[in-house]
Amino acid sequence: MPTLIRLIITLLFLAGLVYAGMFALVVYVQPTQKEQTIRIPARELLGGGAPALPGQAPTEPDAEPAAR
Repeated sequence: MPTLIRLIITLLFLAGLVYAGMFALVVYVQPTQKEQTIRIPARELLGGGAPALPGQAPTEPDAEPAAR
């Protein structure tokens, strides 16, 4: 029984340390804003079609659906 109580107290102490660390991060760390630039290739702007999913062949936006 003393070993179980010692284990529970140790786990509670570690959980308290984690909680105190998270609280300290919230209080003392302030996020900074910065400008972000995302480059989009011209072929994606001019193509007009949605990109193909992985494992599928790309489709042409002007192509007619295949006859059944």
